[in-house]
Amino acid sequence: MSEQEMLDVMNRGIWVAIQCCGPLLAIGGVVGLFMALVQAATQLNETSLTFVPKLAALAFAMAMLGPWLLDQLVSYNTDIYNMIASVGAR
Repeated sequence: MSEQEMLDVMNRGIWVAIQCCGPLLAIGGVVGLFMALVQAATQLNETSLTFVPKLAALAFAMAMLGPWLLDQLVSYNTDIYNMIASVGAR
């Protein structure tokens, strides 16, 4: 395997990680910001007030995005294993 092929594998790995984590981080950030605004408006400083909505939003997002995330990860791993098998065949 050449250096360029290894760089392509690592680049794709980073891109898959960004694709899989990005939507979840964005949802958590938006819900956290919204809950911070609610806390500031109501002057309630309760830790569970931010934790529970974030947990619920991320659980819902995982349920909705789960099949797509799994497809991305399985596709990447399948390609990696096929590349490993092709290295041994050379």
